[in-house]
Amino acid sequence: MTTRQAPRQPVSASTPAHPFAIPLVMAAVLAVCHAPALAQTPPTSPPASAPANEPPAAAEKPATAESGRLETVTVTSNRRLETAQKVSGVVQSVSGDQLRKDGITEVRQLQNAVPGLSIANQEGNVEIFIRGVGSANNTELGDPGAAPHLNGVYIPRPRGLGLMFYDLERVEVNKGPQGTLYGRNALAGTLNIITAQPRLNEFSGYAQGEVSNRSGHGAEAAVNVPIGSQAALRIAGYQSTKDYGFSNVSTDPVASQLKPAGQENNRALRLSARWEPTETVRVSLVADTGREQGTGYPGANIFSAVTASGQRPEDLDLRRVVYRGAQGDMRNDLWGLLGKVEADFGPVSAEFNASRRSVDFWQRNGQSDGIDWAGRDLSAVNYDNYSTQYWQTLSKSNVYELVLRSNDSQQPLQWTTGVFHFKEKQAVGYLSLADAGCCYWGSEFTMPDVRGKSTAAYLDATYKVTPQWRALAGFRRTQESKSRFGIGGNLGVVLGGENYDCCYATRWGTDGFQPALLARPNFDMSQVTTDADRARFILQSFLRAGNRDLVGQQLGPIADGTNPNGACIDRPDVNGNGRLSCPRTNPATTNGGFSYVNSWDLPTQQYGSSSAKYNDFRVGVEHDLGRDAMVYAKFSTGHKAGGFNDTFATSPIPEVYGPEKLSVLEIGSRNVIELMGRRSVVNLSGFYYDYKNQVFQDLSCIKLNTQVTPNTCNGYSLVSRNIGASRLYGLEGELRMPLPAGFSLDLNAVLLQTRIRSAVVADARAIDYGQGGKAPQIDLSGNQLPLASKVNLSARLQQSIAFGPGKLDWQALLSYRSSYYLTQYNELDVVSLNGTHTSALAAGFPDRQKGYATLNLGLGYTLDRYRIEAFATNVTNEQASTKALVGSSLNVRFLNDARSYGLRVRANF
Repeated sequence: MTTRQAPRQPVSASTPAHPFAIPLVMAAVLAVCHAPALAQTPPTSPPASAPANEPPAAAEKPATAESGRLETVTVTSNRRLETAQKVSGVVQSVSGDQLRKDGITEVRQLQNAVPGLSIANQEGNVEIFIRGVGSANNTELGDPGAAPHLNGVYIPRPRGLGLMFYDLERVEVNKGPQGTLYGRNALAGTLNIITAQPRLNEFSGYAQGEVSNRSGHGAEAAVNVPIGSQAALRIAGYQSTKDYGFSNVSTDPVASQLKPAGQENNRALRLSARWEPTETVRVSLVADTGREQGTGYPGANIFSAVTASGQRPEDLDLRRVVYRGAQGDMRNDLWGLLGKVEADFGPVSAEFNASRRSVDFWQRNGQSDGIDWAGRDLSAVNYDNYSTQYWQTLSKSNVYELVLRSNDSQQPLQWTTGVFHFKEKQAVGYLSLADAGCCYWGSEFTMPDVRGKSTAAYLDATYKVTPQWRALAGFRRTQESKSRFGIGGNLGVVLGGENYDCCYATRWGTDGFQPALLARPNFDMSQVTTDADRARFILQSFLRAGNRDLVGQQLGPIADGTNPNGACIDRPDVNGNGRLSCPRTNPATTNGGFSYVNSWDLPTQQYGSSSAKYNDFRVGVEHDLGRDAMVYAKFSTGHKAGGFNDTFATSPIPEVYGPEKLSVLEIGSRNVIELMGRRSVVNLSGFYYDYKNQVFQDLSCIKLNTQVTPNTCNGYSLVSRNIGASRLYGLEGELRMPLPAGFSLDLNAVLLQTRIRSAVVADARAIDYGQGGKAPQIDLSGNQLPLASKVNLSARLQQSIAFGPGKLDWQALLSYRSSYYLTQYNELDVVSLNGTHTSALAAGFPDRQKGYATLNLGLGYTLDRYRIEAFATNVTNEQASTKALVGSSLNVRFLNDARSYGLRVRANF
C-alpha cells in the first residue's frame, strides 16, 4: 500500500496561532460589555429549588417582546429550572410557540435556529452533530455523540425523534460535554425535547389544522383536563402527511410510477398525567405512541452524474432521481412510557425517573440509477433492476435514574448527585440484494441478540466562595458493556454453464419479494456444513420469492437433495454477459443442473463483546461583575462509548475499539445590558476542544491468502479504530434585543476552526478490485472535521403589533452556514496503488458543500382565541447535502428538506 501526506494549507494571519489566543480576544470584548452592565437589575428568575421540567406556570410569567421588554428564557441544563443567564455555558432554548412560528415542525429543521447544530436523516437514522462533534455510526453498535433526551431522559435510538416534535414546551440544546449532569454519550452536548406538561386547576387546550404544498395537510390538538385540585391530564396528538421533495424522472412506464423518497404519513398520540397529593410530592406519567410511514429516506448516488458531466454537485439538481426496481417503503412504530416521582424533603429534594422505550423500524430502500444530468439518455437505463436494501431494527430500552439535589438557595453549597442505569436489547436485520448478480448475490448482517448496558454515578456542585465568586466541580464514573450474536457477510455461489463456462447469474428481489431478516430460522453457522445446508441457508434469507426470481428455482434442488447440481434456467436477460447457456452436452450428466456448483460465499458467525470504565469531570469558576453580568471559565471532559468490529475468520483486525474522549476549555460571559435604552442579552464564549481516541473507519484485510508469495489479501472490510486526534476551537455569541414598535431581534453566531491532527486510513475511494480489493493509505492530518462550517449564523427578526381588534405578527428566520466537507477526505486527490493522482471531482468524489443560506417566513393574526398563520420554509428552495456516504463508485447524498409553504388555523380554549 502507498502512503501519502495530506497537503498542508498555509496558516492565515487572522487565525490564532495558539488556542489560548481565544481568551485574549474575549477579554477585550468582555471589557466593553461589562462596563454598562454593573448597574442593571436582575431579570426575574424561577426559584433555585425548582426541579427540572417544572411547568413554566410554576414560575413567574416572563415578559414578552411584544411589550418591549426582555423575555426571560428558562432552561434545565443544570438539572434544575433556572434562567439561561445563570448558566455558565452555552445553552439555547427555543419555545414550542416560537418553533411553530418559525416553521420548524421536525427535528432536523432545528439546525436552522441553532447555529453549530447539524442534523441529518440517513435511512431513518437521525444523526446529530454539535460544533463538528457527533457520530455517523448508526448501526446496532453505534451510539450518538450528541445525546438526545425527552423530558430530560436519555433516548438511545434517535430513530424515534421525528414523532416527538409536537405540543412542545421548548427544546434545549446544550453545547459541549454534559457528562457530569446528563451523562451517557453527551460528548458533543445534549438535545432535550421538553413536552407540554399538565396544569392543575385548568381546563384548556387547542386544535389546529394546516394545508401546504406537496399535497401536505395535518392536524394537531391538545386538551388539559383537571381532576380535582391535585391532578390533571393532558392528551395531545397530531397527524401529518406530506409528499416528497424529490422528483422521479424515469422514462420507463413502470418505473415512472414509483413514488420518490421522502413521502411522509405520520401520526402520534401522547398522554401526560400529573398528581400532587401533597405540597411536597409530585407524580407524573407520560405515555406516547406513534407511527411514521412513507417511502423512506434513502439518499441519491451522484457518482455517475459527476463523472459523466464533470459538474460539481451544486451545479446539478440532486432531487431529479432516476428511480427503478422496488418501491421504497418505510414503517416505524414507536412507543414509550416515562414515570417520574419528585419529593421535597426541605433542604433536599429527590427525583426518580423510570423510562421504557420501544422502536420497531422496517425499511425497503427505493433504489435509483443515480440522478439526471444534462445530456443523459434516460432510455438507456436498465429499469428492470431490483437491487436494493432492507433494514429492520427492534429496540427496547430501559432508563432508571435517581437524582438528589439541594434546595436551599441561601446556602453556599448547591449540589446535584445521582445514579443512572441504562439497558437495551436490540435485534437488527440488514439484507442487500444484487439483482442479476454473478457469484456475489448480496450480503446479510442480521443480529437477533444485541445488548448494551451502562451504569454511572455522578456529583456536581457549586460553592459560593464569596458573594461574587463561585467554584464549580463535577465528577462522573461510568461503566459500560456491549455484546452481540448473529451473522454477517456475503451471500453467493459460483455456478457454471455449458462447457464449464463461468459464471451463471441468478435473480432475486423482484416484485413481491419479502425478506426474512429476523424471521430467518437459523443463525448458527456451525449447522451449515454441506452444500444442501448452504443452499437452504441462502433460501432462508427470504419469506417469499419475487414473482420473477430465479434463486429459489436454481438452488431448490440442492437444498432438498433432488439434484446436487441445482436447476439451470436459461435467462439471457439476467445472465451475466448474456452469452452463457445451460449445459446440454458438456457435461451431459448434470440432469438439468449447472456444470458445477462451488465457492460458496456465506456470512460468518458474528459475536463480540466490549466493556469500558471511564471518568468524566468538570471544574470551573463563576464571577459576578454585577447583578446582570457574569464571567466564567471551566474545564470539562466527555466520552462516547466504544464498541467492537465485525468478526471474520482469520482476520487480524482488532476486535475492540475504546471510548472517544473530549477535553474542553471554555471561558465566557453572560450579560444583560442597556442597548438603545432597552435591556438586552449579550453573551459571548470561547472554547477549545482536544479530541482524543477519535474513531475513524479504516479498510482492513479480513482474508489473507498465505499460499502465495508474497501473501495477498482476498477480502477487505471497513472497521472502526481509535486512530484519530483532532483540535477544535472557536467563538460563540448571542444577542437578544427587544426593539421599538414591537420588534425583537435574536442573533446567534458560531465561528469554528477544526483540524485533524493525526489519522492515517485506507482510502475507500481508491479500492482496486483488480488487486484483491486493496486500497492505498491516506493521511488525513490537516483536514477539517466533517459537517464543521467555519461560520454559522442565525438571525430572527420579528414584530407583533395591534391591528384592528387583534394582533398581527410576522417573523423571518435567516440561517447561514459557510462551506463544509461531508467526509473526512476533504476532496484530497485520489491516489491509486500505482501512484496515479486524480482530482476528487474527476474521480467522482467531490465532498465539499458550498456555503448556503435558508430563509423561513411566517405571518400570523390572533383574534381572541383564534389564530391564522401563513408559513414558508426554505423559501429559496436551497439544496444542501447534510450527509454523504463515499466509497468505491459511491457518492450518496442525503439532503435538506425542500421548500414548503402553507396555511395554518388554530383555536385555543
